Amino acid sequence: MLRATPCVLTLATLCTLSACIAEDSALDSLDDGSTSSSTDAGTDGGESSTGGEDPTTGGEAADHDSCDYTSPFTSGAECRNYLGAGWTTAEVTADCDGVSGELSIGQACASEDVLGRCTIDAGTDFEVDTVIYGTDAASCELQAAGCETFGGGAWQPEPICEGSGGGGGGGDEDVFIQPTRECVDPIEGEPPGQSEDGQVCTWQAIAASTEAGRRFVDYGSCEVIRSQRPYYATPPAPGSGQPDPRLDDPAYLAELDWVRAQVEASACVCCHSDAAPQGASNWTIDAEGNWMDSFYDSGLALGANWINSVSFGAYDPADNNGFNRIDSGVPSTDPERMVAFFVAELEHRGRSEAEFADAEPFGGPLYDQLVYEPSACENGEGVKPDGTVAWTGGAARYVYVLEAGSDNPTVPPNLDLPDGTLWRIDVPADGDPISSGELSYGAVTAGMSQRFPIDDAPAGLVPGSEYYLYVTRDVGIPITRCLFEY
Repeated sequence: MLRATPCVLTLATLCTLSACIAEDSALDSLDDGSTSSSTDAGTDGGESSTGGEDPTTGGEAADHDSCDYTSPFTSGAECRNYLGAGWTTAEVTADCDGVSGELSIGQACASEDVLGRCTIDAGTDFEVDTVIYGTDAASCELQAAGCETFGGGAWQPEPICEGSGGGGGGGDEDVFIQPTRECVDPIEGEPPGQSEDGQVCTWQAIAASTEAGRRFVDYGSCEVIRSQRPYYATPPAPGSGQPDPRLDDPAYLAELDWVRAQVEASACVCCHSDAAPQGASNWTIDAEGNWMDSFYDSGLALGANWINSVSFGAYDPADNNGFNRIDSGVPSTDPERMVAFFVAELEHRGRSEAEFADAEPFGGPLYDQLVYEPSACENGEGVKPDGTVAWTGGAARYVYVLEAGSDNPTVPPNLDLPDGTLWRIDVPADGDPISSGELSYGAVTAGMSQRFPIDDAPAGLVPGSEYYLYVTRDVGIPITRCLFEY
């Protein structure tokens, strides 16, 4: 039985996306084939450590464990109560370590200054109650949306959040910086670039790569990259601890060096190397010995294209210095060669493609958004007869009106403007988000930009026809997704 480590998605809620091909913790159980479930609790390194019935008890002793940590997305204080009877000491320890938290055995989370609680997997052996601390009521709606929309949990507001209505402020959280293509002269000592006047042109995007043989950190901004997908340090795989005799094989070493150079040319290096400000996320090209040992099996399976990662987005190789992430999980100028390398790594570990056949696609909430099926709008959401656009969930940076049946817009560069888009409005990263009722279909006011159509007015809406309203707090954080009749 495969069990996902709980990932409570609050505010900037992209927990599995800590880097360009970060492993989802839900797949860690694939690595050794031995995950604990309600039927084998207590057999994986610790006795069952939980079994509490109620959530927080004000910090008093309880018969369940808890983990205090700082959210990597909001930098706010949070705490997890492990309520389900299936949790073992080994599992709660590993889960708490994964968020660099402080584990309290037999002690519940404190209950002072709480905005609300998000309960995941309620009533199951692996129930988790996440306590969200804070005193700013303006963030209540967003926290609720993060819990329910992404986490699939039940939001339980505290008095400070009860009755918090529409609107919601812009918040102070980090904002997604849209990709731009930057062209610069090559650094001293490097050959001329492939673009006009010998410049090197690189998209400032997590899906991008600079020219082969160069380093992305020399031509790209990792600060921009890390705005586009939440980053936090996560320990790499423990590895075997034994020297790898393959490092004495010149042919293998040459392939390993080639793969490393390909990664160095991509934005992946911003989170998977010593360039990461607080340590690498999951795997790192700077690991001692054979850096392949820092991969979990699930990460290798992504590189081998054994697990779907389409939801991360990808550039056309012709627009990405020849690098392809469509046909290989790791960006490469030779995807067939890259895939073959990762397949060989998995075979070296005794793994087969069939073992990953039922693995969940990478991307977590991004993948969930790709396959989301919208229902009818409620509470007055949609475009009114006078053109006013109304939604719920708070202020927004991106508003789409699409034809009914269109794909869901998600991330750039290739998934954020699906066929069927009639109108898209963006608020820049340094602008103030807009509230429901402030926008009229086809009208662009100060502080906004019309991303589509680029130059013309959008197609008129036909009375009696159905359309799709898709509104997001930021890239990857939808707050309204519904079908309305105009």
